[in-house]
Amino acid sequence: MTWLGRLLLSVIALILAIPAGALTLGAGVLLDPTFRDALGQLGLVGLFSGLSDLAQGLPPDMAVMAVILLAQALGLLLILPPTLVALVGETLGLRSPFWYGGAAGLLTALLPWLARGGPPPAAGAAAAGAETRLAAILLVTGIASGLVYWLIAGRSAGARMTRPGAGAF
Repeated sequence: MTWLGRLLLSVIALILAIPAGALTLGAGVLLDPTFRDALGQLGLVGLFSGLSDLAQGLPPDMAVMAVILLAQALGLLLILPPTLVALVGETLGLRSPFWYGGAAGLLTALLPWLARGGPPPAAGAAAAGAETRLAAILLVTGIASGLVYWLIAGRSAGARMTRPGAGAF
């Protein structure tokens, strides 16, 4: 496969792996009892009224900045890990699903700690439990996106396919 074909396959695989991670993250948040209870107490009506109250009290540029920060955080969690793992895997020619799933999962789960600059401050058992549950959800999110990439492009990474009958003249 030519390098252009390999690049195209990798881009398509990433385009499909990122939404798979986003769906897994959404499902994980909705399936976790604590997060589900918090969303249930807030409710969509409460969410929309809270957003409108927030928007009324904020200047438009601050509201746009808040949306941009949320998009950056989600981009960091959903785009960076599978892309970085794919780059390393493609460069080294790795074909293992354990590499793509495991490395993307571990990197996704560790990103909040890396962004914070270390372990969380001691805030109590409830905060530690919530952070552990979030880390588990992020781990599964990264594993899902890494395995989707592997299914599409990672299985053939590093494989040099030659056509039968093609040789030097």
